[in-house]
Amino acid sequence: MTTTIAFIGLGNMGGPMAVNLHKAGFKVTAVDLSADARARVAAEGVSVAATTSDALVGAQVVISMLPASRHVEGLYLGDGAANAGLLASLPAGTRIIDCSTIAPASARKVAAAAQARGLSMIDAPVSGGTAGAAAGTLTFMVGGEADSVAAAQPLLQAMGKNIFHAGDSGAGQVAKVCNNMLLAIHMIGSAEALTLGVNNGLDPAVLSEIMKQSSGGNWSLEKYNPMPGVMAGVPASRDYSGGFGTDLMLKDLGLAEEAALASASAIPLGGLARNLYAAHSASGAGALDFSSIIRLLQKKPA
Repeated sequence: MTTTIAFIGLGNMGGPMAVNLHKAGFKVTAVDLSADARARVAAEGVSVAATTSDALVGAQVVISMLPASRHVEGLYLGDGAANAGLLASLPAGTRIIDCSTIAPASARKVAAAAQARGLSMIDAPVSGGTAGAAAGTLTFMVGGEADSVAAAQPLLQAMGKNIFHAGDSGAGQVAKVCNNMLLAIHMIGSAEALTLGVNNGLDPAVLSEIMKQSSGGNWSLEKYNPMPGVMAGVPASRDYSGGFGTDLMLKDLGLAEEAALASASAIPLGGLARNLYAAHSASGAGALDFSSIIRLLQKKPA
């Protein structure tokens, strides 16, 4: 029997993920507030619904990919009598997979409410960027009960290549904020090193190759070079459009700081990275890919 999925949230990541589920043979009905987002997945053969209620008809699984904690809590828990949230109406036994990157505390709160209603919920944020979403090679960092994670494996495998069970509810979100904090740090470091090299007469492509094969090698250099003209197919090659937005990285760094405060953890580089991304966003670069942080470093004093 084909699994029926309601997929909620069709942005740069969610759209390709819904398409890959459809291509894998699952029955997907997708929904998003954006007509353009709905049209993009419809062009790939995915069924779309005008409302969330319509998308949920007959769904055995709900997958959400939303921007922030407030959106996830609002979707599932509602915001008062006028909106009771999805958990109030989903049939017992419905499985929920939230792929959003949100605060671990929010993930635990929603999962506990789901469990109280006889619903299975896991948090499964992703890494791998828009290219990984399109190629179906995402990494999933999953929090939840082992049985729920095992039941979700066929769905996650249709969208990703690497699936890690990090622990109980919220653990996937902890892993994700740790990963993205490190991503921000090594992106800034790579951008800084490349800018220093260029300012001292080096070819950035040559310097990138040297560092990739040396002790400075990292994912930003190998897969997502921030210097224009060095690597094809990355946001730096298209004026930093698409990809993972600066404001989204800033949000994730804020989540890392929240987790650090809650656990009395020292994250001096994470805090500095957040300040730099905040300054970059304030300069008007919030919608640009996060690798555009190199532009902040390239600015010359007046």
